[in-house]
Amino acid sequence: MTGKSRWGNDEADAAARKKEKEEKKRVKLEKQRKVEEEEARRRDAGAAPAVQEQDSDRPSKRRKVSEDEGRDEEPGIDLPRILLRFTAPEWAPCRHIDNFERLNHIEEGSYGWVSRARESATGEIVALKKLKMDNLNDGFPVTALREIQTLKESRHKHIVDLREVVMGDTLTDVFLVMDFLEHDLKTLQEDMTEPFLQSEIKTLMLQLTSAVEYLHDHWILHRDLKTSNILMNNRGELKVADFGMARYFGDPAPANMTQLVVTLWYRAPELLLGAESYGRGVDIWSLGCIFGELLKNAPILPGKNEVDELSKIFELCGLPSEETWPGFRRLPNAKGLRLPRTPTAIGSVIRSKFPLLTAAGTDLLNSLLALNPAHRPSAADVLNHPWFSEDPRPKATAMFPTFPSKAGQEKRRRVASPSAPKRGDAPKINGEGLDFSGIFADREAEEVGAGFALRLG
Repeated sequence: MTGKSRWGNDEADAAARKKEKEEKKRVKLEKQRKVEEEEARRRDAGAAPAVQEQDSDRPSKRRKVSEDEGRDEEPGIDLPRILLRFTAPEWAPCRHIDNFERLNHIEEGSYGWVSRARESATGEIVALKKLKMDNLNDGFPVTALREIQTLKESRHKHIVDLREVVMGDTLTDVFLVMDFLEHDLKTLQEDMTEPFLQSEIKTLMLQLTSAVEYLHDHWILHRDLKTSNILMNNRGELKVADFGMARYFGDPAPANMTQLVVTLWYRAPELLLGAESYGRGVDIWSLGCIFGELLKNAPILPGKNEVDELSKIFELCGLPSEETWPGFRRLPNAKGLRLPRTPTAIGSVIRSKFPLLTAAGTDLLNSLLALNPAHRPSAADVLNHPWFSEDPRPKATAMFPTFPSKAGQEKRRRVASPSAPKRGDAPKINGEGLDFSGIFADREAEEVGAGFALRLG
């Protein structure tokens, strides 16, 4: 049993604590009553309810907003307020185009003009693409929005990097700042007398296919793969550019998709026949056209129009049938096709058109250029194809040759070389008075040169 404390009276302390608690409760109720009376009075007068007053015995906190931190605000005096500004790079306004010095024009595409430029602050060379703003009455072009959106989402080492979007003086001056690469495959092939080696083609196809695989895995269709939209630097590194026709898709593919996509020479047969729902197969077909173009050093299906393009496709890949391509007759533009009654007798001639390609390479090209889009492989299947593992193996990018850049306005340096001697020419050296001592730096070398001159004499 615990005894009572010898230093205090427990009963007196308990009575004092009870009295103190009752007093606090009474004060609180009295304050609440006054507040309710004040609010009722203000409601009757049509005013806003009053804010509950603070305890009179508690000092109010004052916020210092003046430059003098040691001085409190004086009542009735309006001190100047200082606004704090914080930099927010992710939400800051676009920079102005004046931050870049345009050096030269490169090319004009379907959705913009591309120039080479130098950033004034860093001196770095970049590519500027000015977007075409047609029909501004309908708002910002959806193609430009898709290009910006898909480029921002496509972070891959073989896809061109969108660094930022800058503005001009008006809302129609919108520029995309991207990586600058020295070449595009189309211009490069036009200057090459011979096509790429097969080891180099394998390296380029692996890089290109890995970029396509990344896009398809992220549900993006490029819809304009061609050699002029594939950039390459002087280190053998390839990057896919120009996302003006790119868009997101799903599984199943959306209905009522536009048919007028992909440049004609790289357009899949289902698009030419009017298909309104398509998927990854359109990019895979373009991949096959680029593969054949790298082998031939020229476009393999250069049609003059849609009808001529279809005829060239059927001439190379064979004629479709209900067995090889079920349901192709139901496509809108297939109703007017006049095909032979026995189309199965006419097959692909890819093997004869590419005689230097191995059996595995021919199989890969045949699968990429399959008329039925369901028979075309995925980008992942292409990367695992046996053709890439057979000899010659893919060449390392560091071993790629370099070329002068037309986009960078570089010119090929030609070194003067001596010509063969002509009949009747007299020899230029007769050994009299030759002195080679001036080309040697030290005394020992001078003696060697003198001895050489004597032997010539």
